[in-house]
Amino acid sequence: MTVNPSLAAASSAEVAEDGKAAALLRTEDLTIRFGGLTALDHVNFAVPRSEVCAIIGPNGAGKSTFFNCLTGVLHPTSGAIFFAGADITGLPPNKISQKGIARSYQITNILPNATALENVRIAAQSRRHSWSLFSHHRAYRDIIEKAEAALDSVGLLGKAGEPAANLSHGEQRTLEIAIALATEPQLLCLDEPTAGMSAAETHDTVQLIRRVAANLTILIVEHDMHVVMELAGRITVLHYGAVLAEGTPSEIQQNPRVIEVYLKT
Repeated sequence: MTVNPSLAAASSAEVAEDGKAAALLRTEDLTIRFGGLTALDHVNFAVPRSEVCAIIGPNGAGKSTFFNCLTGVLHPTSGAIFFAGADITGLPPNKISQKGIARSYQITNILPNATALENVRIAAQSRRHSWSLFSHHRAYRDIIEKAEAALDSVGLLGKAGEPAANLSHGEQRTLEIAIALATEPQLLCLDEPTAGMSAAETHDTVQLIRRVAANLTILIVEHDMHVVMELAGRITVLHYGAVLAEGTPSEIQQNPRVIEVYLKT
């Protein structure tokens, strides 16, 4: 039997030397400079498949810059980003989305005058079909079904016809997760998913992320340490654009350097 060399290479890229599954996402010496400022400094980072990983650190540590680099909003000055064995360094956001990476934003990023269903439908359509001005969206019945399924998975199907602007803050953040899920990602990146939420909304969001994590790999940036410790199996701490520490929640909580620069505040 003849083996396609390119397929064999792709397959081997998904398996580590010890035979275990390789990281779904990894960076090699990822660096971004803005003039004389180094925002990310040779960051080496990996997200294993089917895990929830978190990035924490003080304000200005480089967390949002890192997220923006992973999702194509910013281009690195040097270094590389690999996803599912492929080099995605420098790809634009739409191409990265098509590869299977979705994200939510720290500031709510929805179409307020569109319904919840329309917001999610647009995301689903961007993954499945090229946009056509000459085809009405209802012709894409499969897209509507995907959008409804995404809303149902986050508990918002009952609000499908509601304008997004009428949803509560917590519901709007949940809608953002549905929008991300509609693109059928392998990796879901959540930027401050509980920002501005009440205690009850935060609790519901944590439970939602737990449910979603049963079928996805998740990377979160979050300031609320209770949320991070509840959700993440592995935590990376950034400080001045560099990796300060990595480990399990218990290891990070006991790390003297992390306590000194971050947790004690």
